[in-house]
Amino acid sequence: MKIIIGEHEFVASLEAEKSPATCAAFRNMMPLESRVVHVRWSGEAVWIPLGDMDFAVGYEDATAYPAPGQILLYPQGKSETEILIAYGAVHFASKAGTLAGNHFATITSDLDKLREIGVATLWEGARPIRFED
Repeated sequence: MKIIIGEHEFVASLEAEKSPATCAAFRNMMPLESRVVHVRWSGEAVWIPLGDMDFAVGYEDATAYPAPGQILLYPQGKSETEILIAYGAVHFASKAGTLAGNHFATITSDLDKLREIGVATLWEGARPIRFED
């Protein structure tokens, strides 16, 4: 999968063995375009708020502590549907407390650029993002 954030392009692998339903649902949504903003409670990550978008998946390979480059889908529950992309230390949370999201993809290229984007998003604001197959 290709992810474009602003002017930067990343390669990511889908975690189909660990999160098959989430990967299939996400593939059906591609290409997906939105904007990433910096997280409020979770640490070093950017996120895409998706409101009440329903991916119709339950929890699979869910974690509250993604590693840099890991991408999570929170499919609804205590908080709205969202996608979180970790670029550093993360404890995934919302105003309702700790959340666990489905680890469905991992960025495999240019993690140093991902950190740069995360820090720039914190200080300068939202960035466009596009997920492509």
